[in-house]
Amino acid sequence: MATVEELSKLVINGKKGKVKTMCQEMLKEGVEPLDIINKGLIGGMVEVGVRFKANKMFIPEVLMSAEAMSAGTEIVKPAINSDDLPSIGTVLIGTVKGDLHDIGKNLVAMMLESVGFTVLNAGIDIAPEAFVSRIKEEKPQVLAMSALLTTTMLHMKDTIELLKEEGLRNDVKVIIGGAPVSQDFADEIGADGFSPDAASAADLCKKLLGIA
Repeated sequence: MATVEELSKLVINGKKGKVKTMCQEMLKEGVEPLDIINKGLIGGMVEVGVRFKANKMFIPEVLMSAEAMSAGTEIVKPAINSDDLPSIGTVLIGTVKGDLHDIGKNLVAMMLESVGFTVLNAGIDIAPEAFVSRIKEEKPQVLAMSALLTTTMLHMKDTIELLKEEGLRNDVKVIIGGAPVSQDFADEIGADGFSPDAASAADLCKKLLGIA
């Protein structure tokens, strides 16, 4: 009989096909769907986050693990009452206007989902007005903005200024990240936090929402 520990190892090793097969087997064997997700799939991604922070795993490997976890989750989700899978919070994430980079942003989104956040992925090249519009409509607790170019970083500031103008700044925590971004820059533009990598971003969101 397959165990959640074995499933976690497959997630860590990015074995997408084997993860799907094992999830199907475990459901047939009567393993609790929530245990498969929480202890097996998410358990594996938590370990991936630890290894990524320690530079023992790198972005391509983490992406493979995240894809394996997502594939397993899709198999198991239909067996779960949606009320049984509580979200710990909602994060709107996107790459700022003029910037077309999305690998880092997508990695952060996957990490956030793996620890229980609902993620609204706005995509790339998102103008301040578009961020603010979605915040009004969908009311996320956190806005996560990414920039990979020094020329697009200032759109993070523009977005925060627009949130203030619209009276929304106190309704949402704002975190930023990306290669040229720093804690100093976050402080300068009035963001609530800065994260140097995907695993830290998940921890930061939990901390800002008082979940850590």
